[in-house]
Amino acid sequence: MMYQTIKKIFKKVIPRYFLFKYEEVIRFPYALLYAGKKHTCNICNHNLKKYITSKSGEKICPYCGSISRTRRLYQIIQNEHELKGKILHFSPSRSLYRRLKNNSNISYYSSDFENEFIADYNFDITSIPVADNYFDFIICYHILEHIIDDKKAIQELYRVLKPKKTILIQTPFKSGNIYENENIISPEERLKHFGQEDHVRIYSVEGLKKRLKENNFTTIQAKEYFMDTENNVNGLQLQEVVLEVIK
Repeated sequence: MMYQTIKKIFKKVIPRYFLFKYEEVIRFPYALLYAGKKHTCNICNHNLKKYITSKSGEKICPYCGSISRTRRLYQIIQNEHELKGKILHFSPSRSLYRRLKNNSNISYYSSDFENEFIADYNFDITSIPVADNYFDFIICYHILEHIIDDKKAIQELYRVLKPKKTILIQTPFKSGNIYENENIISPEERLKHFGQEDHVRIYSVEGLKKRLKENNFTTIQAKEYFMDTENNVNGLQLQEVVLEVIK
């Protein structure tokens, strides 16, 4: 796939910081091949004839690099939440980081513990170095499935969130119960059992809701979002679940 080949070459020859900072400029010439009117990326607002499709079926915006779940997240934020005050965002996608970082209405705290994402802080989610009741809104997308002590992480999220404020949480979900096994520690075994080398469990929606309730949260809504194939202008997943959690 030409896109993946170009991406690998750029990652090898261009310094990581420069690539992150000027990503949209670097992407632009190649993205012109995808210009059209059938689709619109709701993050960068470019019109497309189609998205780049990865081997896994993921739809990638050629202009900003956003993936479907990130575009859905941005849609949820825009349509359902008015961001104000201090916003904590764990391991943000680069496309959304750029939009929220430039939002003058908020104080944006982007955090990535292992320096794999573009971020301004390196918070450990199990020990966040801020006062109680500090944040007005938290985005915790595809984080908890990586955390061995997720109960401690949930307790920290509760501690640092202001009363009556919201966290958006998403992980990969399965039916039934949470599947976890502390004896599965090798990357190969984690890939086999949990779907990714650095995942330590697979949540179910009800299992995660129960775990959140066991660690002080009481108002939890599992919101289901759907999209039909005919009108999928923003290249969203056809079905996904996001937990809206209020302290």
